[in-house]
Amino acid sequence: MKIIKWSAGILLIAIALILAIAYSLPNEYKVSRSVVIRSTPALLFPMIASPKEWKNWSVWNQRDPDMKLEFSGPESGADAAWEWKSKSQGNGGMKITHVGPNRIIDYELHFEGMGKPSTGAFLLEAQAQGTKITWTMQGTSEGNLMMKLFAPFMDKMVGPDFEAGLSNLKKLAEKNYVQN
Repeated sequence: MKIIKWSAGILLIAIALILAIAYSLPNEYKVSRSVVIRSTPALLFPMIASPKEWKNWSVWNQRDPDMKLEFSGPESGADAAWEWKSKSQGNGGMKITHVGPNRIIDYELHFEGMGKPSTGAFLLEAQAQGTKITWTMQGTSEGNLMMKLFAPFMDKMVGPDFEAGLSNLKKLAEKNYVQN
């Protein structure tokens, strides 16, 4: 009986400790990665603003070739959206919320069971060497204990996927780019 009381006490202390740690963690997270691609914003923009093009460079689609995709809205630009179901990458959806032609693509991203959606953007900046693309995502863990525990690690968890996706985009774009 003493062992059960001690075990229950230790379990309660562990739960209280986890809750205290979670409570002290920041609510916000942000991930950002950039790459310079030898191409023009006008040629890169459609590769990002069209959800159907993502399968050609997104690391998540490549990890699960059996991912079920459902598209809605216009083919490209604001209100273009897609939902996915994947055993390995989770279920979720993304919607392009705003575009500034050849310059910016804003989006909203959600995953089942992860609370509030994240927001993000692709910023395309013409440079002498090509186009600098910056991919960002930010969100809040407010109201979701699991996300609160993950928030401090989002950059380390998602950042490498952004890097891999941008690298794939770079390879694809530069292969098809012919400089005048």
